[in-house]
Order: sequence, then C-alpha cells, then structure tokens
Amino acid sequence: MSVVEYDGRIVLVDAGLRFPGGDLPGIDLILPDFSYLKERRDSIEAIVLTHGHEDHIGALPWLLREIGTESVPAIYGGALTVEMARSKLDEHRLSSNALEAIECGEKIKAGPFEIELVHLTHSIPDMCAVAINTPAGRVLFTGDYKFDQTPVDGGPADMGRLAQLAEEGVVLLCGDSTNADRPGFSPSESVVGPALEEVFKSCHGRIIVTSFASNIHRIQQVVDAAIVTDRKVALVGRSMLKNTKIARGLDHLDIPDHLVVQSRDLKNYRDDEIVIISTGSQGEPLSALRRMAHSDHQQVELHSGDTIVFSATPVPGNERAVNETIDRLHQIGCRVITANDAPIHASGHGYAEEIKLMLNLVQPEFVMPVHGDAKRMRLHAQLAEAVGIRPENIFLGENGQPLEIDSRGARFVKREKAGVILVDGMELGEPADAAVRDRRTIADDGLIVVVVALDEQNGHLVSDPEVVLRGVPLVKSEDEVLRILCEAAIVACESASDHGESDRDEIARRVHDKVASAANKQLKRRPLVIPVVVQA
Repeated sequence: MSVVEYDGRIVLVDAGLRFPGGDLPGIDLILPDFSYLKERRDSIEAIVLTHGHEDHIGALPWLLREIGTESVPAIYGGALTVEMARSKLDEHRLSSNALEAIECGEKIKAGPFEIELVHLTHSIPDMCAVAINTPAGRVLFTGDYKFDQTPVDGGPADMGRLAQLAEEGVVLLCGDSTNADRPGFSPSESVVGPALEEVFKSCHGRIIVTSFASNIHRIQQVVDAAIVTDRKVALVGRSMLKNTKIARGLDHLDIPDHLVVQSRDLKNYRDDEIVIISTGSQGEPLSALRRMAHSDHQQVELHSGDTIVFSATPVPGNERAVNETIDRLHQIGCRVITANDAPIHASGHGYAEEIKLMLNLVQPEFVMPVHGDAKRMRLHAQLAEAVGIRPENIFLGENGQPLEIDSRGARFVKREKAGVILVDGMELGEPADAAVRDRRTIADDGLIVVVVALDEQNGHLVSDPEVVLRGVPLVKSEDEVLRILCEAAIVACESASDHGESDRDEIARRVHDKVASAANKQLKRRPLVIPVVVQA
C-alpha cells in the first residue's frame, strides 16, 4: 500500500496484505499499519487498485473499517478488480458504493491529482499500472506485470501508452522487483496451455489441478485442456467458486455450462471423465486440496490413480507446507506433477530484461524499486543503473520512509510510523502483543500452570501446590520435574508469608519467578509459567 501526497491531499495505491508464517502462531493475516491514514482520513481523495490479488486488495475491508467508508470518496480499478473488491467488502458487510470500474486511458480528477490506468499483463485480467499526475510531476506505479507478447486473453501490455508517458514526462517510477534476480524474459502464459494438454493426455484417472483461485487465465487453460481431452470440470474451494463466478460474469472466463459438474455429483462419473480445479497450491491448512490430502473433504476422496497437478510455485515461506501436502499425496498413491516436471506454470512477474524494458520505455527521472525483498530491490536498482539512470536518482527505501520530490530534486525525509498490524480472528493487534509472544513461547517450550491455595488469614499454604505441564520437553522423569517445581512454588509462598506479603499479585509474581527459574535450571528451557493464587 502506497501513499501519494500533494499539498496535504492523498491518493492511495493498493491496500494489500500478506499471510503469516510459522513465527506468528494463531495469527490469520498481516496488514499494513493504518496509523498514518487514520490521522489523515479527511485528506484521502481516492484509492486506486492495480489488480485483484490479495497482496494488493486484501486489506481494503480492514482499512475501511479503521478509517470509515465515508472517508473514501472513490475506489477505482479495472472491472474484475472492482468486482473482486466488492465481494470482499460484502463479506465484511461494508458499503461498496465508492467502488467504480474505470477504463484504461480514462483520466479521473481527484483533488489535485489526475489518475490514469495503463493496461499491463499479469496472471490475472484487468492488471493496470497507475499513473498519477500532480502539479509536481507524474508518478507511475507499475503494479505486478510482465511483458507477455502472447497473453491468454489476447491483450498485450500497452507499450505505446508507456512510451507516450515518457514523452510527457515521468518524474518517478515505482516498479515491481519480484523477479529482478531472474535473467532474460519470463515465459508467456500461453505456453502453459499446451503443456497442460500433454499432461492431461497422459492421465488415465482423475485429474486434480491446483492453482491460485485468482489466476483466471490458468483456470481458462485448464478448462480448454479438459475440453480437448473430453473431460468434465468441477470447481472446488470457496474462493475458486467465488472468483470463477465473478470472472464468468465479466466474460473473462469461457466455461460452457454443460462442462461444469457440481462436486457433490462427482461420484456419478468415471475417473477418466473428470478434471477438478481446486484451491490449495500453497498448502494452506484449510484449503480444499490440503483437506483432500488428509481425507477430510466432504465431496472428494483421493485414491491411488489420481493425478495432482500443481500449476503454481510455492510463495517464499510456503515451501514446507507445500512439501508436506505433496508427501501426503504420495502416501495416498497419487501421481504428483509440479512445475519442475513440466512447464505447467509461468510466473506473472517480469524477469530482469522486462524490468529494463519498462525502465527504457518510461524513462523516469527518479526510480524507487518496490514489491520485493531487500535483495531483489537492490538488483532492480542495479538494472536501473545499467540502463542509464544515475545512481543518485535511484532510491532504495523502507516502509515508512517518505520520498519527497520538488523542483530541487528528490530526497528521503523523516520517517513516518509504519509497519504491520496483525489479525487474530476479527481483531487487530500490534506485532509485539503479549498474546503472540506467549504463543511463540508455548509452541517452543510449553506451558506450566501452578495453582497455590493460601490461608487468607496467615498466608500459609492450605495444601501442596498443584503443577500442570503442557507441551514441556522433559529431560528427566515427569514426576521428578513436578516435584522440583512444586518445591519451588512452596519456597516462594513461604518467603511471601515470612515477609507478611498478602497481595495476591505479588505472591503470584514470586511463584512465577521461582518456578520459571527452577524450570530453566532443570530443563534448559523457558516455558510459559502461569501462576494461579487462590486465597481461602
């Protein structure tokens, strides 16, 4: 999510999220910190969405919840992007009246800004770069893109308009860095279709293809391969069904009605008559494929002879979950085909030569690499330098670091509050929340609960403390560890009584410290210790 600000007025580009790894147990989503916008909610002129992927529109409902839907006069994007955003807002029961689909090339006034979308290609239709013209110059956000000369939907990137923007002047280019480390040009999405057909022709049982639910082009190619091999198609997974319905309604997907089979009716067809398109390419715990792999799906039970086609590559951080799912599929007896076995996936992000092509087409005065880790943004900067951008005009920033541009040039200025906030269920919280720290501790070292009952009159123990261990790795017998921890709790209570201490919180603190110290000494670990003091 990026903020473009001029004279105190704001346009936002995208509102994305990311998904947590194993270091954030119990956390569902990771959002950008909205603090800067909450303080300036009355300054927002519009939000512009480049495309419909989660890392570009997923945080929109949360943002509107925080700043209020009335604070945003308009939310612009391509037709598919807008409808996918509308579906998200409807799920959160938020007003979607501000959403407005606009055509590429159409110029929209929003306060001191003029907004224009420029058609590019990606792994989802209606991907657009965003050109924002201000009195101080034009900023171009590429969004996610590749220069696919033979895209599935027949609409290559509008390189002519990019060249025109260069003639009109682009002061700053904020470009996608995702594949800056890959040399050459990315393969066209259109090469995937024939590869899928060849895979399908070699299969004699059921075929289950898993891909991103938002990869509309890939879904179309799976459908086309199913038609060639005379198979019916079943769609499985909530997001797959939702996105497919939206895309069909906008004519981005052509799936003949007679081809579609409801998942509940799969039992009525032979295995060699069926292709199932499913969510779960990233090993997500609740996804359809993951549940199939663990025999936990209501309609689809996998068996030997099934072929599982992973038409996606793992997002960095998801490799372990994907490999666990693949291993489970092999245990069942399934044949598994990944992008390492056949060209059944093409990245939606341009490689190094496409990044250089974008830089040469747009000819910006300043460049700020975005959308990538530190390594890839630095490589993007090197590519910019290679095509003739002066090093002092290339800015490698960080989240919260504003780049100020005026007639004197460009420079980084004082940092603003930025970072992430966490979603746990439907609640938002800071990354340093005690709940997350406690979950990490429990996951690593376990939990110790110590219950002590004290006489309210004299503070003496009424009975021996009760100690309960949960998930604590033991290096000695459990009975011996319990005895040692119980003795530590007794010492803490007797010390409190000897000092005339009657405050329950202070007694609990003493019990915690003594038991935690004893546990660390005996176990060489630091379990989470929860003391419970009862006075009777």
